[in-house]
Amino acid sequence: MSSLDQVHAAAADVDQQETQEWIDALEAVLDREGAERAHYLIERLIDLARRSGAHIPYSLNTAYVNTIPPGLEPPHPGNMVLEERIRSYIRWNAMAMVVKANKVEPADGGSLGGHIASFASLATMIECGQNHFWHAESPDHGGDLVYFQGHSSPGMYARAFLEGRLTEENLNYFRQEVGGKGKGLSSYPHPKLMPDFWQFSTVSMGLGPMMAIYQARFLKYLHARGLADTAQRKVWVFVGDGEIDEPDTLAAIGLAAREKLDNLIFIVNCNLQRLDGPVRGNGKIIQELEGAFRGNGWNVLKLIWGGYWDPLFARDKEGLLRRIMEETVDGEYQAYKANDGKFVREKFFGKHPKVLEMVSRMSDEDIWRLNRGGHDPHKVYAAFAAAAGHKGQPSVILAKTIKGYGMGHVGQAKNPTHQQKKLDIDSVREFRDRFNIPIPDDKIEEIPFFKPAEDSPEMKYLHEHRKALGGYLPHRRVKADQSLPVPPLESFKAVLEPTAEGREISTTQAFVRVLNQILRDKDLAPRVVPILVDESRTFGMEGLFRQIGIYAPEGQKYVPVDKGQVMYYREAENGQLLQEGINEAGGFSSWVAAATSYSVSNTIMIPFFIYYSMFGFQRFGDHAWAAGDMLARGFVLGGTAGRTTLNGEGLQHEDGHSHIQASLIPNCVAYDPAFAHEVAVIIRSGLQRMMHDQEDVFFYITVMNENYAQPGLKAGDEEGILKGMYKLQSSAKPAKTHVQLMGSGTILREVLAAQELLEKDWGVTSDVWSVTSFTELRRDGLDAERHNLLHPAEPAREAYVTRQLKGTQGPVIVSTDYIKAYGDMIRPFVPNGRGLKVLGTDGFGRSDFRSELRKHFEIDRHFVVLAALRSLADEGTIDIKKCAEAIAKYGIDPDKANPHYA
Repeated sequence: MSSLDQVHAAAADVDQQETQEWIDALEAVLDREGAERAHYLIERLIDLARRSGAHIPYSLNTAYVNTIPPGLEPPHPGNMVLEERIRSYIRWNAMAMVVKANKVEPADGGSLGGHIASFASLATMIECGQNHFWHAESPDHGGDLVYFQGHSSPGMYARAFLEGRLTEENLNYFRQEVGGKGKGLSSYPHPKLMPDFWQFSTVSMGLGPMMAIYQARFLKYLHARGLADTAQRKVWVFVGDGEIDEPDTLAAIGLAAREKLDNLIFIVNCNLQRLDGPVRGNGKIIQELEGAFRGNGWNVLKLIWGGYWDPLFARDKEGLLRRIMEETVDGEYQAYKANDGKFVREKFFGKHPKVLEMVSRMSDEDIWRLNRGGHDPHKVYAAFAAAAGHKGQPSVILAKTIKGYGMGHVGQAKNPTHQQKKLDIDSVREFRDRFNIPIPDDKIEEIPFFKPAEDSPEMKYLHEHRKALGGYLPHRRVKADQSLPVPPLESFKAVLEPTAEGREISTTQAFVRVLNQILRDKDLAPRVVPILVDESRTFGMEGLFRQIGIYAPEGQKYVPVDKGQVMYYREAENGQLLQEGINEAGGFSSWVAAATSYSVSNTIMIPFFIYYSMFGFQRFGDHAWAAGDMLARGFVLGGTAGRTTLNGEGLQHEDGHSHIQASLIPNCVAYDPAFAHEVAVIIRSGLQRMMHDQEDVFFYITVMNENYAQPGLKAGDEEGILKGMYKLQSSAKPAKTHVQLMGSGTILREVLAAQELLEKDWGVTSDVWSVTSFTELRRDGLDAERHNLLHPAEPAREAYVTRQLKGTQGPVIVSTDYIKAYGDMIRPFVPNGRGLKVLGTDGFGRSDFRSELRKHFEIDRHFVVLAALRSLADEGTIDIKKCAEAIAKYGIDPDKANPHYA
């Protein structure tokens, strides 16, 4: 007895007549009252059975068939013949682009790479969206957002070529962005590289789906707050089934259901293969994903089988075909489409004699033609229409496809097909014949691109459908139509003046005061988006709860326990603050949505995301890189920053390297201010550059929770603050032994204390420099170096650091709360002959009082003094014995463990 017969026998019906009566009754309900009524009755029966003690295991899975039965499929509104031709031309051009790019082996070896197989599996679905669903931005529609699978980019270029948006020259320079001299096409969706084409960076797998969820939520946020009409807009997200193994991919699907994001549609391209082999060779990825999404409250639409299967399902009275489908694993399904009809007949239908008999009159070619749902334009349209029309839930379409569809024996459903970028001429000819491309044999060696005449039916159809949908996609808006006015610096007077005697504040408090001032500005206030990850009280921002409210699409259904307090927890449908819970990646995804709103929604927003700095770039670094790629504009604030500013928290909380990580992103402007007035100057500059001038940068600012007196802004220091350094104070009477002391953040105060000790104990005078950004100073210096290298006949440019220091005397000593590499960034630009010693916090963090931590990491005032004395001794200005005296005087243990390793 076969395994299927055993299953069938185990489920033997003890009263077939009664069973039939129940089935007849259910069919009558379905026929007269519809599926919803039938569903309600079944749920009531199950509930009654369970409460009566019956064991009915709960399952999130439905049968391995399409969610939408043939009888409920809407008619396809398009011209199927023309759509198939257009789709075939795009397939050909996408393939030709990759193969042509890899035909030439460069002298230095290697190849350009590229991917054919991913788009081959997606083409039917992408073309359905392009022809019938995806609106471009137009006067009466804000535009749908489509997150294309990164590896499918050749297909988007191939369509844009037919549309006339890209030329044959562009296609010939696929992945040749340097040699292409401005004509080249980026390998994947990169807005930074093609700023008027791609909207979203998606090829770092997992990030696109997560950011798309928060993007859909942000569209709802904009609408709820009356800032933009987003009611018609949808977010369509293409996800690979192998991509779901990235933790980010499914990380936020609960949020999407919780907030009823019915403007969000995922299409999971279930071609059953990841990059190296099957996704779930021993299981079923579609069933697994159905359980995950359905369990999280999504509307799940399974698109598994194409229309050629429908007659077989109609004849499958005993359910044997469905049982085979349930029992067959994905590794087998992959093998079926990598072989032929004879193989499928024997290995699939041959699993049961009755099922084999069902296809006895079908030829091997007929069996091979049995299609998968993701390649059937009728079924795809039905699924897209159902998802687009669904209300109250996000939708996911689980579409079964074939990786490398149409690539023939060399690529279709084969394990190496993801890396397939070269085809022999026989395979190219097979591809041409498979898709009926009108290219003669004598041209086939050239693999020419094909574009029909502009007056052909296909081209007219293509343009008419995109015109009806508002224009072409993908397309990116480079700038918003309107810029935001920026208040003068004087409006931040509260943090520009010295603190009153006996008063102390932290730079975090200074930031909150600046933020509150912006929230009083009638032009800027509505555009502010404060984003926090359950740390509002840590950063002293709980006052915003009542002031501007927390965004909650359903309002506040409860009375908060702190209702009697001034700063109670207030949620509101039009709340302004985004409270993301303990979820830095989610918070940053919200920030990206707000920071790209100028492009996505033609609405400039001012996002401020504040979080523990240690849980920033270190945790969401890939998101931050993508933000740079997507030309995000906004403020990211690393709170309680530095390795020694956070009492008692220890190794995992103390950040000594975020500024190094920030410096890696070319359009991230990073500052480590020490004083309140520096915070105000920097934020005002960010508003000017990003929200008024619409410059494509974003700001990273570290702020601390250490309270101290603030000196206030001196006229003329603004330029230095923004450039990266300015002279804060000098000794009254410079002595022969003079040094330059530099610091940033709270460690600047240790540098100031060291200035006093040097003069009082050793007769050494100094200048103290507040360095707000070693990163910006380094970038300025590198720019000068590059200019001098490339323009030898012109007067040499000087780095800003060099210009500031060349009129001073003595060695330079730097101390920061970050690893030594941060302060060392300026070494090449210190004037020749001047020594540079850098102190920093290399090593793991520790828990203790600030003074002990700074002693441990050797960055406190005593080590600054010691470093200054040693520098003077090295240049012969003082006796080296002074260093030993300082070690003894300040109780420094010369044999203490190196904090880098301790």
